[in-house]
Amino acid sequence: MNIYIGNLPYSITEDELRDKFSEFGQVDRANIIKDKFSGRSKGFGFVEMPNDGEAQSAIDSLNDTDFNGRSIKVNQARPREERPPRRDNY
Repeated sequence: MNIYIGNLPYSITEDELRDKFSEFGQVDRANIIKDKFSGRSKGFGFVEMPNDGEAQSAIDSLNDTDFNGRSIKVNQARPREERPPRRDNY
């Protein structure tokens, strides 16, 4: 299951995110989304867990809890929506 985590502290690393979710089971991947120009965290990320039961347990336990001073939002990630190609007006 792919899990969305919002309102992350900007200082959190992918390893810290992985460790937090590993308390509930196996984590295949932890990814913090970063601004492509500054490299700074955008304050959200994703965790992939292969076992849906463990993933749901993590969602239920961590949603609206404090993580390094911020109340994180945790839920199952929705599939990415297709967006039309960008047109730059030059």
